[in-house]
Amino acid sequence: MFPKYTQQFAAVADRIRSAARVHVIAHVKPDADAIGSACALSKGLDQLGVGNNVYIGQSVPHSDNMRTIPGVDDIIYGGELPDGGVVVTVDCASADRTGTYLPAISADPERVIVIDHHNTNPGFGGRNLIVESESTTVMVRELLAHLGVTLDDDIAYCLYAGLVTDTGNFRWGTPRMHVLAAELMEFGLNTRQIALDLMDTMSASDLQQMGSVLAETQIMPAKGLNVAVLTVPVGLLTRMSQTAVEAIIDYARALEGTDVGVVLKEQEKGNWAVSLRSTIVDVSAVAASLGGGGHTAAAGYTGLGTREDVVRDLLAALPDVSQR
Repeated sequence: MFPKYTQQFAAVADRIRSAARVHVIAHVKPDADAIGSACALSKGLDQLGVGNNVYIGQSVPHSDNMRTIPGVDDIIYGGELPDGGVVVTVDCASADRTGTYLPAISADPERVIVIDHHNTNPGFGGRNLIVESESTTVMVRELLAHLGVTLDDDIAYCLYAGLVTDTGNFRWGTPRMHVLAAELMEFGLNTRQIALDLMDTMSASDLQQMGSVLAETQIMPAKGLNVAVLTVPVGLLTRMSQTAVEAIIDYARALEGTDVGVVLKEQEKGNWAVSLRSTIVDVSAVAASLGGGGHTAAAGYTGLGTREDVVRDLLAALPDVSQR
């Protein structure tokens, strides 16, 4: 699937295969791509007889909608990262996305292998496999092939979970995503149910909270762009499921005449998780200028200060297209 990167995948496979133990780390506030990538790799290593564990550097466990992904119940949350062995981070766009494991990552980067599909990833490991693709699970599928792992029902489920969610149910990507989906569906996956579990199941309370957010949508003109800003204050954020919170960005993206969709999620007073979406602006560059990263069409960063501060800084960071 990645002919330009064959040697890099092979080298990473050799390093992992020879490891005494592998510590797989997915990013904090994990989505289905992070968990699916980590669990698929873990199950592949189990098949090869390579000792491993999956870690996420936070004390709070995964959201309920991830519960059907095979291997999710074996994930270790928080605690100390063991000494020795090889560390493989998956879907971590930067070192700080490893959460509480950042000190261990920073102390010995040479034992770290970075596997990620975000084009803004700076490469914080001794070996970095960074390829812009539909999902990190697409990359893990390629790595498993180089490792000689045989796909099974559980691995197929894990890989599909990341693929279907990171492509927005196959709304954006390349033909490669359909080729992989077809391969994975041969294992009898109930793709409709997977999509329902991961993306489309919300409570009545979720819908009510989303309604209050959507009712306060603001459209702000800036530098020749129409920017839709939706705000999720911390009081609402704590009452909404992750599925509902992540779905809000789709509404910002879908607004007619909107060039950039923005969702501000208040983590705590003065701390905002900012999600960006656009089809005409490289939001990865915008996010990178503000300390974050991501993809050309989907990116994010952490904003500090009041809501007005965060919006002001964001609008200032947007490219000026008024003269185009």
